[in-house]
Amino acid sequence: MTNYELMFIIDPTLEDETKKATIEAVKGIIENEGEVVDVDEWGLRKMAYQIQKKSEGYYVVVTFKAQPTLPKELDRRLRISDNVMRHIIVNKDEK
Repeated sequence: MTNYELMFIIDPTLEDETKKATIEAVKGIIENEGEVVDVDEWGLRKMAYQIQKKSEGYYVVVTFKAQPTLPKELDRRLRISDNVMRHIIVNKDEK
């Protein structure tokens, strides 16, 4: 399995229950084909530039292990999610 790190920004205007549900949904996608190592919720932070006319976002970092096919599927699902404003998946093993 390969080590990956996912950072995503959730819409700050959502309610806390919706934010938690979004985080659990992402963890569920990962756990289907991989293993969640750590979830680090950074919370509400000011962004460098506005996204969707918002200057703040709820940041979450997930460290996980998975097969090389999972990031593509995870990227596809996060891209169509209305709750996630931005995301990035990094292969930590690649040099």
